[in-house]
Amino acid sequence: MDENLWLVVGLGNPGPDYAGNRHNVGHMVTAVLADRLSANFKTHKTNATVASGRSFPGGPGLVLATPNTYMNVSGGPVSALLRFYKLEPERLIVVHDELDLPFDTLKIKVGGGHGGHNGLRDIIAAVGTKDFVRIRLGLGRPPGRQAPADFVLRDFSKTERETLPNLLEDAADAIQLIAAEGVTAAQQKFHAP
Repeated sequence: MDENLWLVVGLGNPGPDYAGNRHNVGHMVTAVLADRLSANFKTHKTNATVASGRSFPGGPGLVLATPNTYMNVSGGPVSALLRFYKLEPERLIVVHDELDLPFDTLKIKVGGGHGGHNGLRDIIAAVGTKDFVRIRLGLGRPPGRQAPADFVLRDFSKTERETLPNLLEDAADAIQLIAAEGVTAAQQKFHAP
């Protein structure tokens, strides 16, 4: 088994109806990475779609995965993927949306709670630990009195779509940097003011 292998899980909901939703920003990041690695997603027996490759020749291996389940029950496929690839949770990077960060903000952390994010809650329960890497992509709070659940299940606004590609590219860069040089190096680069 590859000693330098990382599992990168992009959270979201399956199917074309959800593809452009704010909640699916994790899927969007894994798609950017798959393009960079010239990797194609294939159905996997863990109830996920998977693509894999290396950031550079001889570099760390990346297994990119999107669960085929709805966001709130992502834990089963993530747990199955870790077992299949014989990886410990510290080799797991979960990419997800974050209401508590302003739009177009990226934060990297290891461990912590789920902060009300049901996808993270399910992964923590299934994997049995909070100690994995999270790439948190800011959506900002819903405007006015809009319910958070409605907000995340809507597509990005026209204005947001203009800057979204930069956020997705930054997230992909952060993941490749974590795999190559570690979490601290990525935090120093992407958390800089």
